[in-house]
Amino acid sequence: MIFIGERINTGFKDIKQAVLDKDPKPLQEWARKQAEAGANYIDVNLGAVSSKPADMCWMIETVQAAVETPISIDTNKVAILSEAIKACKKPPLLNSTTSSKEKLDPFLEIAGKYGASMIGLAMDESGTPKESAKRVECAGMIASAWLEAGLPMEHLFLDPIVMPLKFMQDQAKEFLEGARQFTMISDPPPHIICGLSNISSKATEKKLINRTFLVMAIANGLDATIADVLDTDLINAARTAELMMNREIYADAYVKV
Repeated sequence: MIFIGERINTGFKDIKQAVLDKDPKPLQEWARKQAEAGANYIDVNLGAVSSKPADMCWMIETVQAAVETPISIDTNKVAILSEAIKACKKPPLLNSTTSSKEKLDPFLEIAGKYGASMIGLAMDESGTPKESAKRVECAGMIASAWLEAGLPMEHLFLDPIVMPLKFMQDQAKEFLEGARQFTMISDPPPHIICGLSNISSKATEKKLINRTFLVMAIANGLDATIADVLDTDLINAARTAELMMNREIYADAYVKV
């Protein structure tokens, strides 16, 4: 299972203020916590706080001064991505593009140039599909373009797109069916990823919803997630699910302590 730590995001008040003040301490503290928890990537999201590439570069450089974990550059703005990737010490994860050609092509070019991995959202210019079939169509377009660009499938992550359970309850089932079909797009298949916290947005039982949905998604092919990697129960549930899917070898001490 590939875990991307979600916490260095200006959607959180402490990170937003740290970026505005250029205070490295909160970013580095969260970077260390997530790295120690076993994150495979640290997601860095500038959000709407700034449109300046220099601010994203500062965030990345600040995180890399504290940990060696690779970066997930969380932006759909090519101008920011083009500069931010130069600041990465290790090949990053590009998060993210859609299947729309005008958005996808620049990401493919950057991924190829720098040997980066990429998240492709299963949507197009019309927005997030409501049906799994349309999600599969968009994902197939991304995967085809990726292969045509000569890029390795093991570096592609496809996202069926999680919608809030509280407001769009029917979409959880569509996500799971989409994820299941994504596993048949190629051999070997791409990685399948989700932004897990979206499923529990505005809900009361956030941790329970996240944990349950993650286990169900793993049973349908998910092998990567952007999530709270400090939630030990969540991580252990994922590890247990992976054992049950025969992706890992059982050992009595498999859980995170």
